[in-house]
Amino acid sequence: QLQLVESGGGLVQPGGSLRLSCAASGFTLDHYTIGWFRQAPGKEREGVSYIGKGGGRINYADSVKGRFTMSRDNAKNTVYLQMNSLKPEDTAIYYCAASRSALSGNAWSWLREYDYWGQGTQVTVSS
Repeated sequence: QLQLVESGGGLVQPGGSLRLSCAASGFTLDHYTIGWFRQAPGKEREGVSYIGKGGGRINYADSVKGRFTMSRDNAKNTVYLQMNSLKPEDTAIYYCAASRSALSGNAWSWLREYDYWGQGTQVTVSS
Protein backbone atom coordinates (compact mmCIF):
# COMPACT_ATOMS: atom_id res chain seq x y z
CA GLN A 1 0.00 0.00 0.00
CA LEU A 2 1.39 3.37 -1.04
CA GLN A 3 1.51 5.79 1.85
CA LEU A 4 3.00 9.15 2.79
CA VAL A 5 3.28 10.12 6.45
CA GLU A 6 4.21 13.62 7.58
CA SER A 7 5.63 14.43 11.00
CA GLY A 8 7.49 17.19 12.80
CA GLY A 9 4.80 19.81 13.13
CA GLY A 10 4.10 21.69 16.32
CA LEU A 11 3.88 25.05 18.04
CA VAL A 12 6.80 27.42 17.61
CA GLN A 13 7.40 31.08 18.34
CA PRO A 14 7.92 33.59 15.54
CA GLY A 15 11.50 33.42 14.34
CA GLY A 16 11.80 29.78 15.34
CA SER A 17 12.46 26.67 13.28
CA LEU A 18 10.88 23.32 12.59
CA ARG A 19 11.81 20.39 10.37
CA LEU A 20 9.02 18.45 8.76
CA SER A 21 9.51 14.90 7.52
CA CYS A 22 7.60 12.98 4.88
CA ALA A 23 8.22 9.25 4.93
CA ALA A 24 7.08 7.03 2.10
CA SER A 25 6.13 3.38 2.16
CA GLY A 26 5.17 1.14 -0.71
CA PHE A 27 7.10 3.12 -3.31
CA THR A 28 10.44 4.83 -3.85
CA LEU A 29 10.28 8.59 -3.34
CA ASP A 30 13.23 9.21 -5.65
CA HIS A 31 11.13 8.02 -8.60
CA TYR A 32 8.51 10.68 -8.00
CA THR A 33 8.20 14.44 -7.95
CA ILE A 34 7.55 15.35 -4.32
CA GLY A 35 5.79 18.51 -3.26
CA TRP A 36 5.11 20.23 0.03
CA PHE A 37 1.82 22.08 0.32
CA ARG A 38 0.06 23.93 3.08
CA GLN A 39 -3.46 24.98 3.89
CA ALA A 40 -4.28 27.73 6.34
CA PRO A 41 -7.77 28.05 7.88
CA GLY A 42 -10.20 29.47 5.36
CA LYS A 43 -7.66 29.42 2.55
CA GLU A 44 -6.93 27.20 -0.42
CA ARG A 45 -4.14 24.67 -0.33
CA GLU A 46 -0.99 26.16 -1.85
CA GLY A 47 2.35 24.86 -3.03
CA VAL A 48 5.34 25.53 -0.79
CA SER A 49 8.17 23.66 -2.50
CA TYR A 50 8.99 20.66 -4.63
CA ILE A 51 11.86 18.40 -5.57
CA GLY A 52 12.03 16.75 -8.95
CA LYS A 53 12.50 13.09 -9.75
CA GLY A 54 15.96 11.82 -8.94
CA GLY A 55 16.61 14.73 -6.62
CA GLY A 56 16.82 17.18 -9.47
CA ARG A 57 15.31 20.63 -9.55
CA ILE A 58 14.10 22.20 -6.33
CA ASN A 59 11.86 25.23 -6.26
CA TYR A 60 10.01 27.26 -3.66
CA ALA A 61 7.08 29.57 -3.41
CA ASP A 62 8.17 33.21 -3.21
CA SER A 63 6.70 33.47 0.29
CA VAL A 64 9.19 30.93 1.69
CA LYS A 65 12.30 31.45 -0.45
CA GLY A 66 15.37 31.99 1.68
CA ARG A 67 13.65 30.57 4.77
CA PHE A 68 12.62 27.02 3.84
CA THR A 69 14.86 24.27 2.49
CA MET A 70 13.68 21.00 1.00
CA SER A 71 15.88 17.91 0.91
CA ARG A 72 15.68 14.18 0.30
CA ASP A 73 17.30 11.20 2.04
CA ASN A 74 17.01 8.27 -0.37
CA ALA A 75 18.35 5.77 2.14
CA LYS A 76 15.45 6.62 4.47
CA ASN A 77 12.96 7.14 1.63
CA THR A 78 12.11 10.44 3.27
CA VAL A 79 11.95 14.07 2.26
CA TYR A 80 12.33 16.98 4.63
CA LEU A 81 11.27 20.59 4.84
CA GLN A 82 13.52 22.68 7.05
CA MET A 83 11.62 25.82 8.02
CA ASN A 84 13.54 28.72 9.55
CA SER A 85 12.56 32.26 10.52
CA LEU A 86 8.97 31.16 10.85
CA LYS A 87 6.22 33.76 10.75
CA PRO A 88 2.64 33.66 12.02
CA GLU A 89 1.48 33.55 8.40
CA ASP A 90 3.24 30.20 8.02
CA THR A 91 0.61 28.67 10.30
CA ALA A 92 -1.13 25.92 8.38
CA ILE A 93 -1.51 22.20 7.93
CA TYR A 94 1.44 21.02 5.87
CA TYR A 95 1.06 18.15 3.42
CA CYS A 96 3.48 16.23 1.27
CA ALA A 97 2.41 14.76 -2.03
CA ALA A 98 3.90 12.55 -4.74
CA SER A 99 3.46 12.80 -8.48
CA ARG A 100 4.40 10.21 -11.11
CA SER A 101 4.98 13.04 -13.56
CA ALA A 102 8.12 15.06 -14.17
CA LEU A 103 6.66 18.50 -13.58
CA SER A 104 7.97 21.69 -15.13
CA GLY A 105 7.28 25.37 -14.85
CA ASN A 106 4.56 26.18 -12.34
CA ALA A 107 2.94 22.76 -12.66
CA TRP A 108 4.68 21.66 -9.48
CA SER A 109 2.21 23.77 -7.51
CA TRP A 110 -0.92 22.36 -9.14
CA LEU A 111 -2.73 20.00 -6.78
CA ARG A 112 -4.23 17.98 -9.62
CA GLU A 113 -0.74 16.87 -10.75
CA TYR A 114 -0.22 14.82 -7.58
CA ASP A 115 -1.29 11.20 -7.17
CA TYR A 116 -0.68 10.53 -3.49
CA TRP A 117 -1.11 12.71 -0.41
CA GLY A 118 -0.20 12.44 3.23
CA GLN A 119 -2.57 13.22 6.07
CA GLY A 120 -0.86 16.47 7.02
CA THR A 121 0.89 17.88 10.06
CA GLN A 122 -0.12 21.06 11.89
CA VAL A 123 2.35 23.93 12.15
CA THR A 124 1.40 26.82 14.42
CA VAL A 125 3.58 29.91 14.70
CA SER A 126 2.52 32.03 17.62
CA SER A 127 3.93 33.82 20.63
